[in-house]
Amino acid sequence: MRAALYDRYGPPEVLHEGKVPVPDVKPGEVLVRVHAASVNGGELAGRAGKLRLVTGRRFPMRTGIDFAGEIAEVGPSVTGMREGDRVWGLLGRTTFGSAAEYVAVRPRQIAPAPDSLTLVQAVSLLAGGTTSITALRDKARLKPGERLLVRGASGGVGSVAVQLGKAFGAHVTALAGPKNLDFVRGLGADEVLDYKTTHSSGLGAFDVIMDTVGTQHPAYRRLLAPGGRMVAITFDVENLLAGVSYILGSTVHGSRRVRFFSGNPRHELFAELTRYAQNGDIRPVVDTVHPLARIAAAHRALEAGGVRGKHVIQIV
Repeated sequence: MRAALYDRYGPPEVLHEGKVPVPDVKPGEVLVRVHAASVNGGELAGRAGKLRLVTGRRFPMRTGIDFAGEIAEVGPSVTGMREGDRVWGLLGRTTFGSAAEYVAVRPRQIAPAPDSLTLVQAVSLLAGGTTSITALRDKARLKPGERLLVRGASGGVGSVAVQLGKAFGAHVTALAGPKNLDFVRGLGADEVLDYKTTHSSGLGAFDVIMDTVGTQHPAYRRLLAPGGRMVAITFDVENLLAGVSYILGSTVHGSRRVRFFSGNPRHELFAELTRYAQNGDIRPVVDTVHPLARIAAAHRALEAGGVRGKHVIQIV
């Protein structure tokens, strides 16, 4: 089958379309024919070698964590699923390989994809949507009327977080690049500010801060009101030790703690995201659709910044 591969760590140009065997379907698994996958920030860091303590040095390596497609084969002992069912899911936060024609997964890793969306649209919501639900509802416990700040509001996670924040009844302030201010305002943000010209000290106090950028955590933590909560979904990979140490220290010291998580969503969370999409609480935002053969161009575009939603890899 066709799959995105790289034979060494490096810039986007190390990526290429190659051939690997179709996965064997073990008992308790299903084989999904992937129609689309998206490009996520963790995959950029993995490809560049910044996560080599996790990814190791066995090449060729694969990329992609999320997927939307249809069930091609149902393994022994799997019930309630049929060939042809439209599904979406995640391989896991540290497992890569969904940018390929097929993936083999367990039923807990997938759920029915929203009928109201194409599979390309659906996959643009998946990683950002599950992350935003976990961050805002489960970790921060965002309440109606609270003030929410979203950093990186035009990206794959931030664009969903803005929409969910409004759905949860919060007053949403969003930080984004100068070319994306109107776009983020269109997602429902109450206030949109240019991160390049807005200093953190002039932002005021917030009950919840959702950080999708990974830098300047101490400065933004100081903006938390009494009882405030900050959720960081990434850290500064250029200053890895300092960034991780600060987050770990903040979980045990001080009144305004930073929550960090890197979860592995399962069926129930995917199903909940499907309901939000079906109800119209969140809508997909696709920046650009790329064929699998242009996976390097998709990585290059995300690294360049200024993304609106997601870069999607269409395989079928």
